[in-house]
Amino acid sequence: MKTLLTAEQLAHGIDRLAADVRREADGRPLTVVGVLTGSIVLVADLIRRLEGPVQVSMVWASSYRGTATSPGRLELRLDLLPDLAGQDVLIVDDIFDTGRTLEALVAELRHRGAATVRSLVLLRKQGRAEVTMEPDFVGFDIPDAFVVGYGLDYNGAWRQLAHVAALEPSDLVPPVSHAPRPPSIDPAVDPRP
Repeated sequence: MKTLLTAEQLAHGIDRLAADVRREADGRPLTVVGVLTGSIVLVADLIRRLEGPVQVSMVWASSYRGTATSPGRLELRLDLLPDLAGQDVLIVDDIFDTGRTLEALVAELRHRGAATVRSLVLLRKQGRAEVTMEPDFVGFDIPDAFVVGYGLDYNGAWRQLAHVAALEPSDLVPPVSHAPRPPSIDPAVDPRP
């Protein structure tokens, strides 16, 4: 693994993002909608830096499965959302890769009657976008690498890292199980009848 962003760089980036959001919100109530599961660390750090009334909700979106390092079919689960009619909404996601997830979420939340829908991402991969939209707030631009840490994972692991790291090709090998194997039985000495 190679560190791309240190914990200190991330903290400064979140401070900057929160200041931009505060300036844009101008004290109005804000509904922050985090995208599970990668944004949980970012949402927790971001909302503590915001001012005024903040409501928090979550949605689940995924186009990566298991050890996949390229996106597949997008799945959305929006059943945790409150009534968004007339609300100023900020979608918070960990990474802007192809952009398909964010584009679908913005369209869906507008369809549900939100007064405004803005988007914030911690990371934006360079050269990967497949959509014309851009996030309203971007923490950091990064190279096209598979990254983990600060909420991002590979096959469910590495979310807990306080920094963001790029995985090397050798890191993408599925882990070998170290479970003990059952002993083999030599038929010549098998005591069973």
